[in-house]
Amino acid sequence: MTDTTANTLSPLDQKIVAHFPGLVVRKDLVKTVKGNAIVPSYVLEYLLGQYCATSDEASIETGIHTVKEILAKHYVHRNEAGLIRSTIREKGRHKVIDKVSVALNDKRDVYEAEFSNLGIKKVLMDASTVKQHPKLLVGGVWCIADIEYEHSDDREVSPWILGALKPIQMSHFDYAGYIEARQQFSLDEWIDVLIQSIGFDPAYFGRRSKLLQLVRLIPFCERNYNLIELGPKGTGKSHIYSEFSPHGILISGGEVTVPKLFVNNASGKIGLVGYWDTVAFDEFAGKQKRVDKALVDIMKNYMANKSFSRGVETLGADASMVFVGNTEHSLAHMLKHSNLFDALPEKFYDSAFLDRLHCYIPGWEVDIIRGEMFSSGYGFVVDYLAEVLRHLRNQDFSDQYKAHFSLSSDISTRDRDAVNKTFSGLMKILFPQGGASREEVEEILKLAMEGRKRVKDQLFRIDTTYPAVDFSYSGAAGNSIRVTALEERDASVYALPLEVPALQEQHLTFMENQRGVSFDELFGPYVQGASKITLTDPYIRLFYQVRNLMEFMETLVRKKTASAEIEVELLTVEDEFKGEQQADFFRQIQTALFPVGIQFHWTFDRSGTLHARHIVTDTGWKISLDRGLDIFQQYDMNNAFSLANRIQKLRTCKAFEVTFIRVCP
Repeated sequence: MTDTTANTLSPLDQKIVAHFPGLVVRKDLVKTVKGNAIVPSYVLEYLLGQYCATSDEASIETGIHTVKEILAKHYVHRNEAGLIRSTIREKGRHKVIDKVSVALNDKRDVYEAEFSNLGIKKVLMDASTVKQHPKLLVGGVWCIADIEYEHSDDREVSPWILGALKPIQMSHFDYAGYIEARQQFSLDEWIDVLIQSIGFDPAYFGRRSKLLQLVRLIPFCERNYNLIELGPKGTGKSHIYSEFSPHGILISGGEVTVPKLFVNNASGKIGLVGYWDTVAFDEFAGKQKRVDKALVDIMKNYMANKSFSRGVETLGADASMVFVGNTEHSLAHMLKHSNLFDALPEKFYDSAFLDRLHCYIPGWEVDIIRGEMFSSGYGFVVDYLAEVLRHLRNQDFSDQYKAHFSLSSDISTRDRDAVNKTFSGLMKILFPQGGASREEVEEILKLAMEGRKRVKDQLFRIDTTYPAVDFSYSGAAGNSIRVTALEERDASVYALPLEVPALQEQHLTFMENQRGVSFDELFGPYVQGASKITLTDPYIRLFYQVRNLMEFMETLVRKKTASAEIEVELLTVEDEFKGEQQADFFRQIQTALFPVGIQFHWTFDRSGTLHARHIVTDTGWKISLDRGLDIFQQYDMNNAFSLANRIQKLRTCKAFEVTFIRVCP
């Protein structure tokens, strides 16, 4: 890597490229080469990994050109299938990229392939290829294939001949090398590597939001893991399962049948669970959907016992189950009037089925995907990461918290198993090399317990025969720590004002992604009546930070009487590169506030030692802020029709703490 190239990469990208040479790709290249090709990302990244797994710009440009050329020549568009078939006939042989599925013709005792986009069927395939790639029999596999043409007068003989076939996935990888390279990254760095690998820019996600994204990967590395995610549209719930891995399959919830999923008793053919690591059901929600009760009963048995019946024979499988769907109501409405499973079809609205779910991802916490949230940094070629996760299915990390913590005896075996599987999955993803600290283990354990508690809380609402469970754990000292789901603490869920008791010394802690917080309710009672307020915050520099300042000023305007005047002094640090723009923002605020009786002044601290963040009033209060005014997660400030842009209580928060201290005025 040249110095010039190194200077264009972020420190994290430089580190990724250095420790995983040839295994990473710049994530924005997928969109560059995709064009109108309707193929999963892992297919495109497979090709990019062959030609663009470098940080050298010249090589990347050449590689992009090569990949585009390959797609133009060999990817089969449905509307050009006739032209490609003609090309094969005229040339006698042609390479295509297409989705291939195979069926056994038992009358002729041969395997016959069908090429989805090319539109050709009954292409003979030898049994050894089918045995080597059994997924061809269920759902189909994206492949690079050489197709030949040889006409025959025998109508029973297909003119299409399969010359060669190569499924698009890695043939091998070095797991020991992966573990060794992982040890060169801190946990924060590694989380960002994984977030970039699934295509997102880590800067747009808080710590909790990143971990929720990674929970979506657990079904790929944990056998027989049952996961559900319900939430608003547009949050990318199904993307991972359709685009990420050649070992997972996404099917429409309405297409599920017992023969397709488990076994066809007439033919004895095993269904999807026998061949895929992860089977994900898209559009799973919808009260009006018709569902076969027999399917639900078999799924309940499989999700609990990892087995299903074929006649008198019992078969086992290790496919994980994922259920994703859209909610029909707001979180507050569901919790007030029904429960978080409210949107499910009637037959799945069954406490015995729901009790088999190991984790519920709170989809309402996941941001609706916006264009700027996609990464242009480096991440793993996804089929490489998919192979790593598949390898990790053979390992069990579920007991790694037991050296530090023990679960409450109130937690049942089924609940404990669910917590253990989520914990094990996240540990495999984050610490495949081991060595997690006590604090890191605790963070993952809490999230795993919360995911199961969310399921159990709803079961208690649906079926009162389920007892309330104390989801708590204890450390070596024996102190019990209770785990709560975030929605239990979210004031906006219950449409209640934030509980800030009137003017008393106190310390408040807020969780990441919590909603229902506003400057009016948090600071309003303490600044009301003040005639002089001093705000100290070294990070009022960038536009969004200055906007937070303006929103604090709006709180002062709403809390003051029309005739009152307030003097506000800001002590901050001048931006090293955009100091003049920063000062211009302050002048605009000053001009806007003067007519409503607020005198705003600012001072730039040049000592280089300013770190404190607090608000001090002349009425005797000091409000200590560990994050200053920067308490909200990123939201779309450019969208005038976004309620989060206009109403603070509808935004998600960063994790932060506030301390209210009484001082002498």
